[in-house]
Amino acid sequence: MPSFVEIAQLGKTYDTPSGPAVIVRDFTLYVDAGEFVCLVGHSGCGKTTVLSILMGLATPTTGGVVIGGREIDGPGTDRGVVFQSATLLPWMTAADNVRLALGQVGAPAGRADDYLAAVGLPGLGSRYPRELSAGMQQRVGIARAFALEPKLLLLDEPFSLLDALTRMELQDELVALWEAKRQTVVMVTHDVDEALLLADRIVMMTSGPAATIGRVLDVPFARPRSREAVLARPDYFWLRDTIVGFLEEQSVA
Repeated sequence: MPSFVEIAQLGKTYDTPSGPAVIVRDFTLYVDAGEFVCLVGHSGCGKTTVLSILMGLATPTTGGVVIGGREIDGPGTDRGVVFQSATLLPWMTAADNVRLALGQVGAPAGRADDYLAAVGLPGLGSRYPRELSAGMQQRVGIARAFALEPKLLLLDEPFSLLDALTRMELQDELVALWEAKRQTVVMVTHDVDEALLLADRIVMMTSGPAATIGRVLDVPFARPRSREAVLARPDYFWLRDTIVGFLEEQSVA
């Protein structure tokens, strides 16, 4: 049975005044339906480039991407996206930002409040982005992505701009939301602990240029998963050291 996401021999090259710049080469990854995969690696290793191609915002130079049996050629409502910043429409309320997504898939507009409540914002749908903290704005962005009820969630370091406490709260809320629906997820993160908390598999990328997959680590933690249970695992720090060791090797290289 084919995987839900098939990324085959993906490559991305940009033309520059000094010649072709190869960002990613021979990136091949298969992701099963309902699987949560995190991409980790140093800045400039092409993680976000791969994610942008999955989003349909960039086109590959070589290879291709098949999602649900269809080769993608642009953005689509089958994919929900959360960026580093919330990217909300500032002239719309929080609820209207979520309703925008609901309208794209023909879902009832009244469900916006349910999605906001699910991310910890009950009763705040009438507020505008400027009236919300950065963490609250990102919660709205997550609610909007889930409102599409996408088959694939693409998360580009969604918590990296938040303070540590808010980041942990949103990680826990993301786990709870994902457990309820079990969408397929591909997430980019720099945070090793975040990857171990969230992922079924962690894909470690080599340093750029011409980055590719260096190693894939299966995360053996059972689901449903809690932060306390993960940290209590005797193999947690061994797994963490394995990932950190790989990244340190890339730094030396």
